[in-house]
Amino acid sequence: MKCESENMPFCRDVTERVRRAMRGACVDIARGPVIVALSGGADSVALLAVLRQLGCDCRAAHCNFHLRGEESMRDMHHVQALCAELGVDLYIRDFDVPAQMKASGESVEMACRTLRYRWFDELLDRERASYIAVGHHREDRAETFMLNLMRGAGLEGLTSMRMVEGNVIRPLLDLSREEIEKYLAACGLGFVTDSTNAENEYRRNSLRNRVFPLLGEIFGSAAIDSVVKTVENLERSRIVYREAIKTKSELYYDGVSAIDLAALVSMEKEPSLVLFEILRDKGFNFAQTTKMAEKATASGLEFRSADGKTIAEISHGKISLTDAARRVIADQSHIVDISRSINEPIAIRIAEKPVALFVPPKDTGAFNAFFDADIALSGHCWELRHYRRGDRMIPFGAKRSKLISDIFANAKYSAAEKRQAWFLTCDGEIVWAPGLKNSAFAAVGPETRRFLHLEYIIHT
Repeated sequence: MKCESENMPFCRDVTERVRRAMRGACVDIARGPVIVALSGGADSVALLAVLRQLGCDCRAAHCNFHLRGEESMRDMHHVQALCAELGVDLYIRDFDVPAQMKASGESVEMACRTLRYRWFDELLDRERASYIAVGHHREDRAETFMLNLMRGAGLEGLTSMRMVEGNVIRPLLDLSREEIEKYLAACGLGFVTDSTNAENEYRRNSLRNRVFPLLGEIFGSAAIDSVVKTVENLERSRIVYREAIKTKSELYYDGVSAIDLAALVSMEKEPSLVLFEILRDKGFNFAQTTKMAEKATASGLEFRSADGKTIAEISHGKISLTDAARRVIADQSHIVDISRSINEPIAIRIAEKPVALFVPPKDTGAFNAFFDADIALSGHCWELRHYRRGDRMIPFGAKRSKLISDIFANAKYSAAEKRQAWFLTCDGEIVWAPGLKNSAFAAVGPETRRFLHLEYIIHT
């Protein structure tokens, strides 16, 4: 790849602009190989050429979706010839887009995106690469802004196309399509054109082919530049906004699984928005966080994230976040032998002792239980299980049974703590809630000769 002498200043200028942009975004291409998404179009060809000029260790990746017949094969042959000319390793993957659409219910665009980035992630791991580089440019940024504007997006959506997002980089984001094509001409590099770009079936194409030309007629040739300038201004606002949200988040969220919803609702003027920003990365939408804020005093309400991976439960002004895959099954139960220590599902140390060694406990709370051994070991069925609706027990010192739900409420248990609590039952009757409450079952008394000491052990 050689530029003609008269074009050298322009080529150097483009390369230097890309270098400065990446440096400003803290992109270090010397960190390791970069996977370059190479379709064969002008943007991706220029991307590969610029990164090569910057000394980047590039590995090209071409997706053949087989959606445009011979044109798809033409694109593949072009990138093969280009990579051979530039001495770049090329990886090609054929995809069955209709099968992905059928399996996922996605549109053609989304199915292609899912397949593409799933493969790119595989290449990242296999090649031990530092980034995936894609060829989005200035007009792409303006189009994305307009698409998200029409969807009613907030700051995150309106500024969603950034130089760096995770391990995806967009080195050409500050270049226009015209500059990219001029750069390729100067370098003597050819590219292919996707014929479907001229069709207006997709909204992005309609924006590019119809809306932006009209904006140019109304506002002049700088219309796209003005849109991009708006995006850049919003991006600066987003940085300040994210810092403010981070500060607020630290007031109400422990960063792991618990949110003080009651405090958030009472203190914030826009509680639904603050809650949405806290839960955004976990896949909850604004409609859900609005409902959560409205139901801050409720208990037992559940909300599931869009991907189904996270469950948010409201209980007594708190939100508990749990991993749906690890969620404890409520009717899970284990037959146990209380004549010896228990290791699963929880750890309970058990010792049998003569009654002469019994000393009434002081300040041991509910982490210790004591049973008359002759009563406890006389052929009963012992189980450890979780809470079931309607459960009751007779707390030590009480004359009548109490609902476990009331005991939970008095202890201010969160929804997650309720679900994770274990109960020791004897012949189906709850006789001990480890860590929560004791009962009077088989209490040590005047007739006791020997007793069992059960100690609940919490491993940290």
